[in-house]
Amino acid sequence: MKVSDFDYELPPGLIAQHPTDRRDASRLLVVPPTGPFQHRSFGELPELIEPGDVLVVNESRVFPARLLGRKPTGAEAEVLLVRPVEPTSGTWDASSLEWEALVRPGGKLKPGRTLVVSDELTVEIVDTLPSGNRVVRLLADGPVEEVLDRYGHMPLPPYIERADGAEDRDRYQTVYARERGSIAAPTAGLHFTNELLNDLTDRGVVRGAITLHVGVGTFRPVEVDDPAEHPMHAEWYSIPQEVADTIGTAKAAGGRIWAVGTTAVRTLESAADPGGRVRPGQGETDLFIRPPYDFRVVDGLITNFHLPRSTLLMLVSALAGHERVMAAYAEAVAEGYRFYSYGDAMVVTPR
Repeated sequence: MKVSDFDYELPPGLIAQHPTDRRDASRLLVVPPTGPFQHRSFGELPELIEPGDVLVVNESRVFPARLLGRKPTGAEAEVLLVRPVEPTSGTWDASSLEWEALVRPGGKLKPGRTLVVSDELTVEIVDTLPSGNRVVRLLADGPVEEVLDRYGHMPLPPYIERADGAEDRDRYQTVYARERGSIAAPTAGLHFTNELLNDLTDRGVVRGAITLHVGVGTFRPVEVDDPAEHPMHAEWYSIPQEVADTIGTAKAAGGRIWAVGTTAVRTLESAADPGGRVRPGQGETDLFIRPPYDFRVVDGLITNFHLPRSTLLMLVSALAGHERVMAAYAEAVAEGYRFYSYGDAMVVTPR
């Protein structure tokens, strides 16, 4: 398949610029394997998931990774922290002082230059990587996480054409976010409330939490015509032993595994052995799921609507079928669904 096979027309007015008043008040497009699509509310999700099924969420937490400041000349500049510069152990240290980062203007922020964010935070450009990204050092007057929380900005995606505000500190974050490290929200989870999660538990649905820290790859378009030539940016993930055990037990009993978002899909499928057993542990994944793909773990998917020609749209198509997904997107556009991070959701139900 070609990247152009995943293109579609979207009126700009359907790109959500703000969240709904209530998280679970978003619309939900139900995409069964065959038959007509269903138009429901996200709050009705528990009706679609059976007792004994497992709902896997990504508990990564978005942090204020966007730093706006000035160079010593007074000119404005920007740094987006992407990932801590890691020791060889592969751990994730959100309190790190050295980070891989994107910078703007790229031609001006060379090694040795500095960016003043506040009296408590200066960013020093340390090195230029082969990718063009920079290694930066944070010179913080206090614990780095606290300083970033005070002076950093939430890294809203570029299609949200406004500055971040107070609402985004809460709403561009899932209610179950725990592990700090993402520079973009795992947006399928934004629709869940604590009450909805309790309803699922009361129904007998088991919840398992994994972590995948969403990185810069989520912003990068596919710029080649052949998807196989697109390089995926690696992202760090972790799967606890108890979650791997829960998934194995449920599958053995005939239960289905539902992924909340494409990040949960990529984590589970990256950790699966050839027999479909999920291996616990942590590591990095650059798995690119696109048609055709034989899923080993995931049965159903809850997800938002994704950008045209994106790797995320290709992943959804691999699970539900290309023609089926493109028809669902055409239906969503015709019915006026809200798209992207703060938009509505769709659910791909298992065969």
